Amino acid sequence: MSQRRVLIVEDEEVIRSTLREFLVGEDYTVAEAATVAEALSLARDEDFQVAVCDVQLPDGDGIALLRSLHKINPSTFVLIITAYATVENSVEAFKAGAFDYLVKPVIFEDLEHKLQRVFDYRDLYLENQQLRRELSQPRNFDQIIGSSKPLQELQDAIAKVAMAHSNVLLVGETGTGKELFARAIHAAGPRKDGKFLAVNCGTRPAELLENELFGSEAANGSQPGILRSAGEGTVYLDEIAQLPSGTQTKLLRAIEYGESMPAGGSETYTVACRIIASTSQDLMRLVGEGTFQEDLFYRLDGVKIRIPPLRERLDDIPELVDYFIARHSRTMGKRVTGATSETIRLLMSAQWKGNVRQLDNAVERAVMMCDGTAIEPSDLPPDLLGLGQPLPDTDDLRSALRHYERLHITRVLRQWPDKREAAKRLRLGLSSLYRKIEELGIET
Repeated sequence: MSQRRVLIVEDEEVIRSTLREFLVGEDYTVAEAATVAEALSLARDEDFQVAVCDVQLPDGDGIALLRSLHKINPSTFVLIITAYATVENSVEAFKAGAFDYLVKPVIFEDLEHKLQRVFDYRDLYLENQQLRRELSQPRNFDQIIGSSKPLQELQDAIAKVAMAHSNVLLVGETGTGKELFARAIHAAGPRKDGKFLAVNCGTRPAELLENELFGSEAANGSQPGILRSAGEGTVYLDEIAQLPSGTQTKLLRAIEYGESMPAGGSETYTVACRIIASTSQDLMRLVGEGTFQEDLFYRLDGVKIRIPPLRERLDDIPELVDYFIARHSRTMGKRVTGATSETIRLLMSAQWKGNVRQLDNAVERAVMMCDGTAIEPSDLPPDLLGLGQPLPDTDDLRSALRHYERLHITRVLRQWPDKREAAKRLRLGLSSLYRKIEELGIET
């Protein structure tokens, strides 16, 4: 049985010690407090499943304490002790969130019965909360944000590939989210209940990488290796082009014959996992250069999926921005709820050489800098302002020029806050710069 922790809050020492002695005898772990202040101090340091609180306390009342305890730990259930069981007292206690109440003098059998009810209910409550969280968690397939045509075509391809048992090669630029799509393939396929283990092939020395992939046996200990640990799940090999030549040979054998041998071992083991590899390089070119094995290339290239760069799915940017704003606002505890239309147009005009990862970083920075509820262009990274051709919301040339002028002056002012220096950089007179700032509504 897990530890059952109860906090007794009672200013009368005789009652408090008597309750403690009884509960300890019933295998509860008990802490005591004589005041509201002591109770709150204990609740901040320890987790209690149940608090038994007197209504009348020297420095406050049990109802107010109940509310404070729920703020500190919402999963703490409270039993209120009252000298008079009136309807008014009961209603007030239940409104405040009390699970039940006890009447003085407290009868031990009544206390034990109600505590048992609390713990039984609490177990069901927490299980229900966990199920709700799991149901509310988006499936990995749903974590692919966007509705552009290129993304829809990609999702259609993933849905078909996911149901097969073939190995897959994902090809795409850095930052396009290749691991996210690999996880989506795993989650949508017949191996979804198995493990998904990811390895970056370019971040470890060759020997360590081989041991991690294929396992090792030594006198000072052994490790099973990821290919064995994955069982019938999925192993994701990120940036497989950086796999050392000797490791490529061992991987090819594992794929061809479905078996491998740990370093220092004498017996083979079965390799039953699915391989999903990814690369941001041209593997065919590397095969021609002799740095990537041709046989391994064809083993992986049978089912190849290209992940489009962000510049080919610009229509997804508004949805991605909303998703990243919600995530970073929640993490930072800020109330940023969106971005202005001008900000979205600017983001859709940028070049995004770092793709979705760069966009995520830009939005994270913007949420951090934002003082209001909507991200403004001035909240974006300075080097992002002015990238590409800004997209105005009109075909009118004069409006488009005005739009670009505002962005350009904003960028220069961010780089050179001294207006004299900014005017010099813009090749404007200082008075002309002030007039432009006023006309264009630029915040400085």
